[in-house]
Amino acid sequence: MYPEHHKNEKTVIKTVQELLLSEEDKSLITPEKIIETVDSLLSMKLYAKFRENLDYDFVIDELIRRNSIWIGQDSILINNIGHVAWLTTERKKDWRYWERYKEWQEKKLDWVSLNALDKSTDEILGLLEDPTRKDAWDRRGLVVGHVQSGKTGNFTGLICKAADAGYKIIIVLAGMHNNLRSQTQMRLDEGFLGYETHPDPEKIKIIGVGNIDSGALRPNYVTNRTQNGDLSKKLAEVTGITPEHRPWLFVVKKNKTVLKRLHKWILDNAANTIDPKTGLKIVTNLPLLVIDDEADHASVDTGEQIFDELGEAKEDYQPKAINRRIRKLLQLFSRKAYVGYTATPFANIFIHERGETKKEGKDLFPESFILNLASPSNYIGPSRIFGLNDGSGSRKAQLPIIHEIDDHNTNDGLTGWMPIKHDSKHEPYHDSEFGIPLSLVEAIDAFILSCGVRQARKQGAEHSSMLIHVTRFNLVQNHVHKKVDEYIKNVSQRLIRGIDNQAILNRLERLWENDFIPTNKQMNSDLPDLCVESLPSWEKVKELLPEVIEQVIVRKINGTAKDALDYADSASGLKVIAIGGDKLARGLTLEGLCVSYFLRASKMYDTLMQMGRWFGYRTGYLDLCRLYTTSELIEWFEHIADASLELREEFNLMVESGGTPRDYGLKVKSHPVLMVTSPLKMRTAKTLKLSFSGTVSETVSFLKDEKVLKNNFEALTHLINLLDHPQTKPLRLREHTNTHKLSSNNFYWEGISYTHILDFLEQYITHPESIKANSKMLKSFIEKMAEAGQLTSWNIALMGGSIKDHPVQLSDSLILHKAQRTSNGRHEDRYAIRRLLSPTDEALDLSNEEWDAALIRTIEIFKAENPGKPVNVSNPSGINCRYIRGNGVNGNKGRPDQGLLIIYLPEDVENNNFEVQRLHPFVGFACSFPYSKLSEEVEYKVNNIEWESYYGPAS
Repeated sequence: MYPEHHKNEKTVIKTVQELLLSEEDKSLITPEKIIETVDSLLSMKLYAKFRENLDYDFVIDELIRRNSIWIGQDSILINNIGHVAWLTTERKKDWRYWERYKEWQEKKLDWVSLNALDKSTDEILGLLEDPTRKDAWDRRGLVVGHVQSGKTGNFTGLICKAADAGYKIIIVLAGMHNNLRSQTQMRLDEGFLGYETHPDPEKIKIIGVGNIDSGALRPNYVTNRTQNGDLSKKLAEVTGITPEHRPWLFVVKKNKTVLKRLHKWILDNAANTIDPKTGLKIVTNLPLLVIDDEADHASVDTGEQIFDELGEAKEDYQPKAINRRIRKLLQLFSRKAYVGYTATPFANIFIHERGETKKEGKDLFPESFILNLASPSNYIGPSRIFGLNDGSGSRKAQLPIIHEIDDHNTNDGLTGWMPIKHDSKHEPYHDSEFGIPLSLVEAIDAFILSCGVRQARKQGAEHSSMLIHVTRFNLVQNHVHKKVDEYIKNVSQRLIRGIDNQAILNRLERLWENDFIPTNKQMNSDLPDLCVESLPSWEKVKELLPEVIEQVIVRKINGTAKDALDYADSASGLKVIAIGGDKLARGLTLEGLCVSYFLRASKMYDTLMQMGRWFGYRTGYLDLCRLYTTSELIEWFEHIADASLELREEFNLMVESGGTPRDYGLKVKSHPVLMVTSPLKMRTAKTLKLSFSGTVSETVSFLKDEKVLKNNFEALTHLINLLDHPQTKPLRLREHTNTHKLSSNNFYWEGISYTHILDFLEQYITHPESIKANSKMLKSFIEKMAEAGQLTSWNIALMGGSIKDHPVQLSDSLILHKAQRTSNGRHEDRYAIRRLLSPTDEALDLSNEEWDAALIRTIEIFKAENPGKPVNVSNPSGINCRYIRGNGVNGNKGRPDQGLLIIYLPEDVENNNFEVQRLHPFVGFACSFPYSKLSEEVEYKVNNIEWESYYGPAS
C-alpha cells in the first residue's frame, strides 16, 4: 500500500492497529484514543526512529478510517434436516491455517471487517458437516455477497478453516476464462497455500501467509498460476494422491473438458470403494469441499427437466455439460459439501429443488442454506453510487461522479462511433481530432489526473485502473485499443518532453477546475464518513504528470492469464487502461478502478450487476472515481439500487418467518425493460412463475396511443361508477406525528369486492414490456388467491395531486387533480416515470396500531443494517406496511384477504409537450399486496429467442 520511502508510516499504522485490536471494548477506540496511542508509541525509545520523515496526519487519518467502519448483520435461511451441529470453540483450538490467514489480513483489514469475516466463515462452516463424521452426508449452500465486495476473501477464509477442520479435497470452480481462474489461483496462493504455485517445484517462492510461518504449512497444489496452469492432461497424468494428511487444492475453470479430466483424476487416484447402490467407484475416506465462484454463471442447468404430476423428476433427463460435470464430481464422494458464491443469486433460486437424475444425482439447489452477507459501510455499491428513490421520483444521495455521455452514436443510435447495434466488422470512426469521442478523451484525461492525485496522496504504489467497455467484439476492441493507445502515446510524448504540451495542460486544468475541485468539495461535505481527502494543488499534480503518464499502459483484456498476472507481478502500482468486453463483465477484479467508460448493455438484472465493475472499495480515492455512461444505463442502474434494497428486505422477511431455502421465492421489483435473468437460467426455459404476495406492483410506463389512453380512462370511470359514494381524506391522521398532510382531493372506499378489481384489470392495458405490473397477470394472480380465500376484499384510494390546472371529471360528483411525477427519459412510444406511488400512501389503510408496528419494524431494520448511524426514519416502509397488513400486530389476526389499489393521474408538467394532443389523462395504478403464507403463482410465458433479441444475451 505504501511506497518504499513511506515504510515508517506503514510500520506505525500496523503496530498501533495491533495495539488497538487488544482493546476489549472497541467502542473506546475514538479519534482521541488513536492519537493517544500513536503518541505513546512514538515516545518509546524503540520506535523513536520512526518519527523521522513521518507523515503524522496521514497515519492518524488512516487509523481513524480503519476504526470508523461498521457492518450490518448477515441474514440466513437454514434447513438443518440431517445436519449434526459440530463447530465449537474447543474444536477451533490450534487452527493454524485460519490463524495465519487472520494475522495476514490484520495488516489490511479493520477489526470490524476482520471480526465479520471470522463470524461469517464460522457460520458457513458450521452449516456444513463435520469432515470427521464417518457416515455419508451432503450439504449444499449459497453465499450471496455484493459485486466486488470481497467474496474471494470470504471463501479463502472458509477454505482455511475447512482445511483446519479436516476437509481433504478442496475444489474451487473459478469462472469460465483463464484470466479469472489465474487471478483466483493467485489469491489462494497468497491467502491459503502461502507460496507461488509454479509448474517447476524449484521455482516456488514463499508469499502471503507463508511469510508468517516461513512456509511451515504446505497444502498440496495441483493447478498453478501460469497461463496454462489449469488441470491439463499432462498434469493429471503426473500428479498422484499421497497418503499424507495435507489437504489438496484444485483451482479449475468451469470447462467441460477440464471438469471431465478432474473427474477421471479423482476416480483413478482417490476412489477407494464401490458404492453398493450404483456399483460405481466412490471416495469415502476424503471429505470434499467445492467452492463455486460466480455460482449463477455456467453452473446452472439451462435445460428443462420434465416433472410428473406428483412433482417427481424424470431420471433419464441429461443436464447441460458443465452442470452435469459438477454434479458428477459431487457424486464421486460420499461425504461432500458444495458452497456457491455469487452477488446475483437469481438463477440459483430458479433451480428446481427436486431436480435429480440417476447418473448425476441432485441438482445444485442450495437446499441447506442461503446466507446473505452484510456489506461494510465503506463498500460502494449501487445505492451509494446511484442513490435511492426518495419517494418523489428524484434520487437521494447520488454520488456526483456520474457523467452522462451521448457522443458515441447518432440520435437514432444506428450510426456513429459505436452504434447500439453493430457487428464484428464495425470500424469505429469519430471526426474529432483524436479519432475517438470527446467524452472518451475526457474520461482518459480524468484517469491521468486520478493517477496524479493518488501519487500525491502516497497511493502511487497501489494499482490504478481504467475500464473501457464499449463492445463485445474482439475485432472492434482492437480498433478502440489502437486509437486509445495512440492518444496515450501522444499525450505521453508531449508531457514527458515538455514540448508542444500547452493545449493538453490547458485541457487537463479545465477538467481539474470544472470537475475535480467541485466534486471533491461536494463529496467531502456530503460523505464525511467515506471521503475526507483534500486535493493537492494543481501545480503539484501538474508536476507529477510526466512521471504518471510514463507508467500508463493500454491493454486489451482477452481472457489470457497474463492479464491477471500483471497486477501481481508489478513491483510498483500498475496504471492500466483495460479495454475489453465479455471477459470484463464478470468476476475479474480491476485493481484500483478509478474511471469507467461503459456503453455495453444487457437488460437483465444479474448481467447488469456483474458488469458493474466500479462497485467495491475505493478507500482514499472515491472522490477521484468517475463513471461515464449513457442515460439509459443510468436509469437501469438506478432501478437496481432500489431493487437491491427491496430484495434484501424480502430476504429478511423470509428469515424472520422461519423460512428455508425451499420456501424462498425471489421477488423483483417491476421495471418496463429490466428482467431478472435469462429465461434459459430460470430452469424452466420458457416459463417464469411469479408470486406477488408481499409486493407492490405499480405502472411506471404508459403508452401514448390515444386509443389506449381512452380505454384506460374508461376502465377507471367504469370502476368509479360501480362504487358507492366515497369517503374523502383516506390518509389516517397520525395524531402523534406531523407526517401526513390531509388533502380534500383524495377519495377512499373500503371492503370492495375483488370482482370489481378484476373487471378494472381486465379492461386496463399495461405497457407490453411490463412484467410485474402487467394487468392480465395481476388479474390471474388475484383470481388464484381469491380461490384460496385471500385478496377477496379490497380498499381503493383515488389520490389527487398538486396540479390544479385542468382537473379531470371522473363522475358527476368526482373531480380529481393530476399528480406531478418526474419523467424517466424521453421516449417516442411511451411516457415513463421513475415512481408512481408516493411511499407514504401504502400506509393509508393501516390502523394507528398497525402503522406504529410497521414503523417500529422499519426502524429496527434500519438500525440492524446501519449500526451506529443516526436513525432518520419517520414513516414505515412499504414492505413493512405489507408485512403488518398480512400478519397483524399484538396477536391480532392480519388481513391477508385485503388488498389495496391506489390510483393516480400522473403528469410531467415540465415535459408534457407530447407529439399527440392528448384527449384523456394517463391513468396509473399501484396494487399493494399483503404478506401471505400461500404460495400461489402465475406463469409468464416467454420465447427465449424473442427474449434475447430484445434484452440481449446473458452474462
